[in-house]
Amino acid sequence: MSVHEQFADDLALHALGSLTGDERIALEKHLDGCASCRRELESLRGDLSLLSLTTAGPKPPARARQRLLSAISAEPRLPKPVTSPARSRSWWGLLGWAAAAAMALLCVGLLRQNSFLQRDIASLRAQFAGQQADLQQAKEIMATLLDPEAQKIELVAAGSKPQPRGKAIYQRRNRSLIFLASSLPQLPPEKVYELWLFPADGGAPIAAGLFKPDARGNATVVNPPLPEGVEAKTFAVTLEPETGSHDAPRGTPVIAGVGE
Repeated sequence: MSVHEQFADDLALHALGSLTGDERIALEKHLDGCASCRRELESLRGDLSLLSLTTAGPKPPARARQRLLSAISAEPRLPKPVTSPARSRSWWGLLGWAAAAAMALLCVGLLRQNSFLQRDIASLRAQFAGQQADLQQAKEIMATLLDPEAQKIELVAAGSKPQPRGKAIYQRRNRSLIFLASSLPQLPPEKVYELWLFPADGGAPIAAGLFKPDARGNATVVNPPLPEGVEAKTFAVTLEPETGSHDAPRGTPVIAGVGE
């Protein structure tokens, strides 16, 4: 015999994967030093593979077959679980509801994500539109400052230290006006400065914007709404009620300048 007799049954059970406990430990320790038993184990595993794959293949050795069949018959048989048809249907019903709930949650998540994306896109569009408007205004300011035909009028006051000053750069063709002021006195309560354009043809003065200076007396008015094609003779700044006078200056003149 090519294998130790005391390990023959254990080898068959080990080939089936059914050997456990101390017997398995003892067998694996024996296999480490016994080439004959290792060959027998490999042979048993090969026989088991042939039996599982086909019923028409090579016939396994009678002794190995008998040991494998004896080991299989000795294995305890577990009772087959009885599945209640009603319980089975209940489980499938629960799985269906769970799947529907998961799909509903997924749809809600996708809708929320889409809402957030739409809000972000709207915010980016608003920022882009604001930047475009700022860029267009900057272009218009530069065009007015560099235009050789633009009138440049200095507005000054007499008898004040430091002396309030202002400069109006006006292009009637484009109705473009940039007004810069410095050293203006701080405003009294409920008062505002108002810029006026006096037409060269003697027409009524035109309100060109309300403004309040900063702590250093500086202020700027850029492109107020003006009628088209008006030639300016004079620009002036007056002190008006907080809502402005609009139709004609009523307050105290602060600075004024005549065009060239």
